Amino acid sequence: MAILKIVKEKDPVLRKKSRPVEEITPRILTLLDDMKDTLHKANGCGLAAVQVGVLRRIVLVETEEGKLFEMINPEIIASEGEQEELEGCLSIPQVWGITHRPKTVTVRYTDRKGKVCEATGDDLTARAFCHELDHLEGTLFTDHAIRILTQEELDKLSEEQD
Repeated sequence: MAILKIVKEKDPVLRKKSRPVEEITPRILTLLDDMKDTLHKANGCGLAAVQVGVLRRIVLVETEEGKLFEMINPEIIASEGEQEELEGCLSIPQVWGITHRPKTVTVRYTDRKGKVCEATGDDLTARAFCHELDHLEGTLFTDHAIRILTQEELDKLSEEQD
């Protein structure tokens, strides 16, 4: 396994649309494993292949320890409700904003074994599903942000968490 370099906001690859995975090859399986290691090392809750410079429709989401969604060619098939919450991105460090997302999201995807699956997530998981699938279209959370928090607001949130 390897820790991959996470692409940062200024890299134009983040604005490109990812291509579908046609076949689950050993290379794709290695990418999934490396993305998992990278996600854990970065202490994130989601990672899209484009964030490690690979323009393929692959995302990982892990909002609860031990519950990892490895999604190949994911698509949102249902959403409901609304939430406005804090959101950040591994590709845009130290930037946080309030986004408007669905409260519940259902995603259809293929897993690493080639099985078509569905997963439904609420709250943080729903936000993570939306956030990571946006990456596949070249969209960043800042494109959806109602507002970006100031450094003063971030400092205050950090103090409240300590």
